[in-house]
Amino acid sequence: MSVILVVARSLTGRQTPHRLYKSAVPYSLLTFVDRPESTKMANMSAHGTGPRFLIADDHAMFAETLRVYLEKTYSVVGLSQDGHAMVADAMRLRPDVIVVDVGMPLINGLDAARRIKEQAPNIKFIFLTMRDDPNLAAAALELGPIGFVLKHSTGQELLEAVDHVMHGKPYITPKLRAEDWVATNARARQFSRELTHRQREIVQLLAEGKPMKQIAGLLKLSEKTVEFHKRHIMAAFNLESNAAMVIFALKQGLISLKP
Repeated sequence: MSVILVVARSLTGRQTPHRLYKSAVPYSLLTFVDRPESTKMANMSAHGTGPRFLIADDHAMFAETLRVYLEKTYSVVGLSQDGHAMVADAMRLRPDVIVVDVGMPLINGLDAARRIKEQAPNIKFIFLTMRDDPNLAAAALELGPIGFVLKHSTGQELLEAVDHVMHGKPYITPKLRAEDWVATNARARQFSRELTHRQREIVQLLAEGKPMKQIAGLLKLSEKTVEFHKRHIMAAFNLESNAAMVIFALKQGLISLKP
């Protein structure tokens, strides 16, 4: 079983080897506590090794610190700093779990996870995000038993999400308080129905400020094709400026505001 964990947030100060970093937000995921020994042992295999983790986060210092923390219990096989790298690393390393930041550059964490799931359906995902959006959580749930945790949650909640996912059970943070998770499919469609896969890629890259030539190279398209898609998207969604494109991308969950 594969699990991918995604985390985002910069670090501001170091504590002890058993307690990572504190952020400006008290009791956030950036403050980790030791895991009870019984829980650690429950997740170890008969050979003394647990699932293999890939961490996908564009804040290198935080990702490295999370790696040190997870390696007290699990094997971390790699760190990815953007969505393209995450897909390539997942295919090359075949982790059991990917912990991923939803707001990854180049390809957002959710779309990158979809690509991976098509080629490696057994990989599990844990998404971390600042957005308390039930539609986003519902879209993530279409990938199967995933974890969905807000970044201002406690470290213990993150570990609980890991336990759920490794046992084939979804974990959605109770802070969302969704009234009816039976409507998951409808919510997922509401979140992503308006854009095609190619359009989502182009909107994200444009909103990240990538020049047309770079976008064409990343997507292996001609500049004219990218320009065509841009004009079509702006006309279809009544976007009159690049600023409007950025706001649209934020609403679609394709980019996120970073501290």
